[in-house]
Amino acid sequence: MITHPDKVLFPDDGITKGELAAYYEAIAPVMLPHIRGRPVTMERYPAGIDKKGFWQKSVTKGFPDWLERVDVPKKDGVVHHPLVTDTQSLLWVTNQNTITHHVWVSRVPKLYYPDVCVFDLDPSRDDEPDVLRAAALALRDLLDELGLPSWVKTSGSKGFHIVVSLDGSARTGEVARFAGAVGKLLVARDPDHLTQEFSKADRGGRILVDTGRNGYSATFAAAYTVRAKPGAPVSAPCTWDEVESGAVGPRTFTLRTMGERIKKVGDVWQNIQKRKRSLADASARLAAARSRR
Repeated sequence: MITHPDKVLFPDDGITKGELAAYYEAIAPVMLPHIRGRPVTMERYPAGIDKKGFWQKSVTKGFPDWLERVDVPKKDGVVHHPLVTDTQSLLWVTNQNTITHHVWVSRVPKLYYPDVCVFDLDPSRDDEPDVLRAAALALRDLLDELGLPSWVKTSGSKGFHIVVSLDGSARTGEVARFAGAVGKLLVARDPDHLTQEFSKADRGGRILVDTGRNGYSATFAAAYTVRAKPGAPVSAPCTWDEVESGAVGPRTFTLRTMGERIKKVGDVWQNIQKRKRSLADASARLAAARSRR
C-alpha cells in the first residue's frame, strides 16, 4: 500500500508519489532482473525534490518481516541494506519516498565478486553533446579492442553509464584496478576532452571518466530508476545505435515516456546476463595496448 499517494514529489511537473509508485510497479518486470540481489541505497525526498533529501543505506526499523536485507560489515558496525527482490519490495522502498535506487556492482551472496563493471562519463558542462557522444563511442571501441561487449544507458543526469557484464570470477579490487586502467588509457587517447580528475576545479571543462563506481560498497544509479531532477528523467538502457545517431541523450527518457518506450522496444538490456566475460583475457589485451602507447 502506498501512503499519501497525492503527495507531490516533482513540483514543477505535478508528479505525485502515487504516480512514481505506478511507474515502478509498471516497470518492475524489466527493472527487477537488473536490481535483484544488489544492496540498495535509497535516495529519499520526503518533502519532494525541491526540498533537501537524504541517502539511506541501512534499514533498521519500521520494515516488514518479509523484506530481505543483507548485513554488510563496516567500521564500528553493520549496514543493513534492503534488497529489492520483487514488485512488493520495490514498492515498499518507493513508499519511503525513494526516488532513486543506487545499487552495488555485485549481488548477494557474492558481494566481493562484481558481475558488472561500470564506467560513468560525467561532463563538466552539458552544452557539448557531440563531445559526450564521441567519448562514449570511444570507450565502447576501446572495450571492443579488449574483447568486452559493452552496454549503455542514460544517466538521467548529465552523462552516460557504460557497463560490462562480468562472469563474477574477479574480486572487487581487480575489477576496480582494471576499470581505472581502462579509464587512464581512454584519457591518454583524448586528453583534451577527457580527464580522471575528480575535482571539478581541476577538470578544465573536460569529461570525467569516473571508474570509482567499482569499489567495494560503491554504487551507481540502477537501470530504469528515476532521478530526482525536474522532468523525472530515467536512467534508461538504450542502444549504441541510438547513442551514435544522436537520437538519445542523458535525459531523453522520463517517468512519463518510459511506458511507451518499453511497449515499443522492450528491455534492450535483456541479454546482458548472456554475455558475461572474464577479465583475464581483457587484462592481457589492456597491458598490450598500454605498452603500444
